[in-house]
Amino acid sequence: MSSHSKALKITKRALLVGGLAVGGGLVVGYAYLRDKPGTAGFEAVGISGTALNAWVKITPDGRIILAVPRAEMGQGVYTAIAMLIAEELEVNLGQIEVEHPDVDGKYANAFILTEPMPHFRPLIWLVERVAAALPLIVTGGSTTIRDGWEAMRRVGASARIMLVQAAAMRWDVAPEDCGAAQGSVTHAKSGRSLSYGELAEAATRIKPPSDPQLKPPSAFRLVGTPAPRVDIPAKVTGRAQFGIDVVLPGMLYAAIRQCLFRGGHILSYDADVVLGLPGVEAVVPVHGGVAVVAKTYWQAKKALEALPIEFDDGGNRELSSKSISELYRQALDEGDAVSVRADGNAERALEKSATVLEAVYELPFLAHACMEPMNCTALVKGDAVEIWLGTQAPTMANWGAAEGAGVETDKVTMHVTFMGGGFGRRQEMDISRQAAQIARALEGRPVKLIWSREEDIQHDSYRPAVMAKFKAGLDETGAVTAWTNRLVLQSVEADYGKRNLPEILGSDGDADIAMTQGADDMPYALPHYTVDKVIMKLPMDVGYWRSVGHSHNAFFTECFIDELAAASGQDPFAYRRALLSQAPRQLHVLDLLAEKAGWDARAKPAAGRGRGMALHACFGSFVGQVVDISLSVQGELSVDRVVCVIDCGMTVNPDTIEAQIESGIVYGLSAALYGEITLQAGQVVQSNFPDYEVVKLAAMPVVETHIIPNTNYPGGVGETGTPPIAPALANAIFNATGKRIRKLPLQNADFLSL
Repeated sequence: MSSHSKALKITKRALLVGGLAVGGGLVVGYAYLRDKPGTAGFEAVGISGTALNAWVKITPDGRIILAVPRAEMGQGVYTAIAMLIAEELEVNLGQIEVEHPDVDGKYANAFILTEPMPHFRPLIWLVERVAAALPLIVTGGSTTIRDGWEAMRRVGASARIMLVQAAAMRWDVAPEDCGAAQGSVTHAKSGRSLSYGELAEAATRIKPPSDPQLKPPSAFRLVGTPAPRVDIPAKVTGRAQFGIDVVLPGMLYAAIRQCLFRGGHILSYDADVVLGLPGVEAVVPVHGGVAVVAKTYWQAKKALEALPIEFDDGGNRELSSKSISELYRQALDEGDAVSVRADGNAERALEKSATVLEAVYELPFLAHACMEPMNCTALVKGDAVEIWLGTQAPTMANWGAAEGAGVETDKVTMHVTFMGGGFGRRQEMDISRQAAQIARALEGRPVKLIWSREEDIQHDSYRPAVMAKFKAGLDETGAVTAWTNRLVLQSVEADYGKRNLPEILGSDGDADIAMTQGADDMPYALPHYTVDKVIMKLPMDVGYWRSVGHSHNAFFTECFIDELAAASGQDPFAYRRALLSQAPRQLHVLDLLAEKAGWDARAKPAAGRGRGMALHACFGSFVGQVVDISLSVQGELSVDRVVCVIDCGMTVNPDTIEAQIESGIVYGLSAALYGEITLQAGQVVQSNFPDYEVVKLAAMPVVETHIIPNTNYPGGVGETGTPPIAPALANAIFNATGKRIRKLPLQNADFLSL
């Protein structure tokens, strides 16, 4: 039985959730289901339903500990979840401690699976239960707040009601005569008061309410206000533990070398050459490569450099960026396409159009380039393995460790740390599997595996290379009469599933919605609208990269919309506005964006200056950006200012939203300016930051973020700032030079001779 098959066993523990006493404290868990098809709400079903989310623990000494099962990688999720629970629990953030819980079905993220299927309730019901039974613990898709908006508040409300009832029973008064505030329950008529810590044990004997009433937004005192991050004090003082910080008694260190060729493997190595070197303890074969273990990482790394290794090229020695681009070009015209959307009759409409425009866009593979190197510490003892790492997907890390150590998944103990960047990269099981394999060979001794930056860049699960071909018809007024879009790329879902979830996500990519997200659901009113895709099979590992398909489709669609506006002789803002008659929220974003950016259709850009805009909807939010640039006479580009407007529904922490928009912009800007993974002779060319650059502080533009207040259900924030920046920048270059950018990164373009 494979480790994946082991992971599919559904246990009673994965299907139960409830309140119980732990060391005299109160622990509250809450199960919930989606409320109605087509909505994002949740319906509490009491303690006997499918367990899907968080716990609250109140200790006898009054400590309030929240188990937050989503990865804190700088996006502020610990604070946001804490705010939602604290709002209904009636405590202050300063009274709260946060910890990452074990892998358990009650913490599953069903939203990430059910979001694509809001109208098929039976399938949602099934997927929610599968997510809990696996259990699927994952941070991604900008789902944390969308998944927990009501559920986390119900957690807090349920605990508060139980505590109030416990106090009322002790005082022999009506619960409605008692109030809760700042971690205490009071009885105003008698002036009596008890702390939550004093009530915790008694509260465990009270049945949790089946449907606790939640505050209306008008009564929020914490949610929606700027709040300090709960993780910052530990990070400032150095108490915060990242995976790279883990140190255990007697710990060894491992450095790894993986096959340089895409799809190849290591044929042989001569361990005897390095086993006598200082500090070297072992040479261990692992999945995809070979590792050298030593008493220090430097000793392991230097020994690895001296280790003779022979590689098999997997038959891919001729693979290159040029050959891949040629394959993509051929697929645009001759590939077997899967239809994704087909409204009306686009081909006939194109024949009748006054003007037909065509364009082909191309984007390269991209690495994640997390600041903290990939790492995992593992300790194997008998039939059990213990691991320490920062991960976005504890489920995947658990399965990887189980496979590497050759044990059952319930024999894996996990310690989830902070992480220095995730961006989708830390959803993979590769690092935990390799670390456990190494630790198994050195049983009883903890081993920390660290990937060098070169291994990280050259063995990433990349954002796919993508090519897109557009045709659009315009009438005599410049209005769109037809729109066709063909995309050529690998399927992330199929490739990720092959590596991590073959029994669950084993697919050929036909149903992979991420490939065309942002291309097949544009808000613009298009009468004849066709989108299809050609799925490429390449020996390149591809994975989830910040904003996934939106990251490339926003660039394609918003640049081509700009091309249509220019061909029609119309202002880009006015042209978009005319196409948004059926999308009021996007229209509001666009109008406010123009206002805040000072957009003036009549103004001509000064010499060497330009501005461009882009609008995009993703993860339940709507974002618009305007970019101001300047070009020197030598053609050097400066990105001077970015104005961003976001409608993300109801907000939890405005400070976090602003920080995440800025983060998304710099991440997307780095990719647009410099980002590319190229291949030559079957190998990745780039290896470190000198040839895989990111935007440095001196080049960072001024960023202005404007949040539209409203009472709509929350949308995602962590990834939404990334998609619009590249098209807005490319459109600004057109505004300044009259030349179109259809291929990134910009470092390869000569702005004066395009």
